[in-house]
Amino acid sequence: MADPEVRALIERYQLDPHPEGGWYRELHRSGELVQRSDGETRDALTLILFLLESGAVSRWHRVAGADETWQAIAGDPLELLTLPPGGGTFRRRRIGFSLADPALEPVAVVLAGHWQAARSLGRWSLVSCCVGPGFSFSDFALLSDLPAAAHPAGALPEFL
Repeated sequence: MADPEVRALIERYQLDPHPEGGWYRELHRSGELVQRSDGETRDALTLILFLLESGAVSRWHRVAGADETWQAIAGDPLELLTLPPGGGTFRRRRIGFSLADPALEPVAVVLAGHWQAARSLGRWSLVSCCVGPGFSFSDFALLSDLPAAAHPAGALPEFL
């Protein structure tokens, strides 16, 4: 982490290292509880700040039982890859703001159980991620923790 602007963002927003890569801080956890279709009870909604710096990746991971949104806040565009639970063809999206680049999306949705990975397309990217029903690390899985034989087809190895 050589970029002084990245260091300043980490300090300003009191971000911690995330197990998938990057830096984060939880900003909100709903006081309301909901019961998912699998019977598990979770907070209704959670929201984090998430920062990726140049050269860092958000490694392939998935969240069971909850959809996740990625919203651009500041910095350079971010590349978000998603892959169906059983593998196949990944989808690549660029998250950010620019009137000059209509291919940028300000918000993207990752469906429950789908694999996701990301990287900054510049010096750094700051996004917010909202999970509903709310995030729990018990629902979180890193692809790199699974045996290679269980990796879904289409998961680019540079995001492991």
